[in-house]
Amino acid sequence: MKKYQAYLIDLDGTIYAGSKRYPKAKAFVERLQAAHVPFKFVTNNTTKLPVDVVANLADNHDIHVTTDNVYTAGLATADFLDRRAGQTGKRTVYVVGEIGLKQALAAKGFTVDEDHPEYVVVGLDSDVTYEKFAKAILAIRSGSTFIGTNSDSNIPKARGLMPGAGALVDMVRYATQQDPIFVGKPEPIILNNSLAQLGIAADQALMVGDNYQTDILAGIHAGVDTLLTYTGVSTPAQVAQQAIQPTYTVPDLAHWDLEAGPID
Repeated sequence: MKKYQAYLIDLDGTIYAGSKRYPKAKAFVERLQAAHVPFKFVTNNTTKLPVDVVANLADNHDIHVTTDNVYTAGLATADFLDRRAGQTGKRTVYVVGEIGLKQALAAKGFTVDEDHPEYVVVGLDSDVTYEKFAKAILAIRSGSTFIGTNSDSNIPKARGLMPGAGALVDMVRYATQQDPIFVGKPEPIILNNSLAQLGIAADQALMVGDNYQTDILAGIHAGVDTLLTYTGVSTPAQVAQQAIQPTYTVPDLAHWDLEAGPID
């Protein structure tokens, strides 16, 4: 097994499940820190700012990192649209989402237009309403570019598998009959950006996650080796049916050694 120079790590279902602590995942992060191995939490969560992710990890899970260790799908979406808008100069959006996504877009100079935005961005929104969906759908049907932050059907929480951003995106897709441009996992954009920030080549990094359909496929699409931990969404039976297998699988992160790989 190669010794990986950096780790890209999912959060929900991998490091914790909502308010539920994963002590073995905490110990894994601390092993990375003790070994001075660079890592970045690459999360499809768009509801939080990096500073809020850091505070949540510290306050609720006793995991202590900095904002440099966090890259959200909200930030990746803002970076993607920033590059795209740089070619057109058009920076108006309508957002179905929460503060993490909205502030990331505002920081890149995007302003809200509820009637004729250049882009409609749909992410997770726990306060979503029929009217929010209606505005998004009408704008897309009138020509706005449809952006989905990520395609997660579910997210692991203490209550169980809750609806993810992908469930909201699919409602808009169904009503508009238009496919979105996705930015977050399983698309490679968010991983490629994270690797660029770390200054690490794809073949020297390991993507760690609990969801084959997002985390593992993102690694496959980005040319990054993958480690699937069975602590969240995907099950061994589901993964066994996939044509491309994860590079490694473990029951939990206590079964991963930074030098030797999977531990029986």
